[in-house]
Amino acid sequence: MNIGICDDERGFRSSLRKVVERELQLNGTEYEICEYQSGEELLRALASKALEILFLDIEMAGISGMEAAKKLRETYRDTVIIFVTAYPDFVFQGYEVRALHYILKPYKEEKIKGVLHMALEELHLNEEQYYLVEQKSQTLRLPLKEVQYFQSDRKKVTAVMNGRREEFYVKLIEMESQLPKYFVKSHNRYLVNLNFVSRVENNSCICGEEELPVSRGCKQALTVAFARMMLR
Repeated sequence: MNIGICDDERGFRSSLRKVVERELQLNGTEYEICEYQSGEELLRALASKALEILFLDIEMAGISGMEAAKKLRETYRDTVIIFVTAYPDFVFQGYEVRALHYILKPYKEEKIKGVLHMALEELHLNEEQYYLVEQKSQTLRLPLKEVQYFQSDRKKVTAVMNGRREEFYVKLIEMESQLPKYFVKSHNRYLVNLNFVSRVENNSCICGEEELPVSRGCKQALTVAFARMMLR
């Protein structure tokens, strides 16, 4: 597991690293920790190396932590970002980059441990998941993180992914109970992946680059689930 600590205060990076290392060792997790003293250094490193967890200061000279997080999100969707800052005013901006949590300086060791375990749980939930479709001639193995939505037409379901579609026969209502919670019904004929939904409107939602229908009966549940996803 690759973990990054980005802060322009060397002493803070060192103290935070000790807490994280001690907790990961107790947890039996294999890890590598890299320290970065600026947003610029972090972004250069990210060009060739992904991070699973990133502890990121916000107020730094040059590129701020918030700017660095926005750049990071252009390439890495699943990096767990934890902001560490002395300024609580930035909390709401963190929703834009799906920050997992904020830790306020001066921090308490127990707080670091608690948030670290939240991050590890988040990574577990983000592990690759598949939906298996048994057919007469073959078994389809659909990577769920790539499926933007499922659309049904009577007994036939189409899985829509970036650049390809897969069709198979199953009832959409049967699929719904087997899929992760980030798949939500927007219409009797659609199950959308909230990770690809960018906007929910009166009777439609934007999923990927497509506008899909939202029925009256599904709108409230979809809106609530979408809001929760945005606040993660």
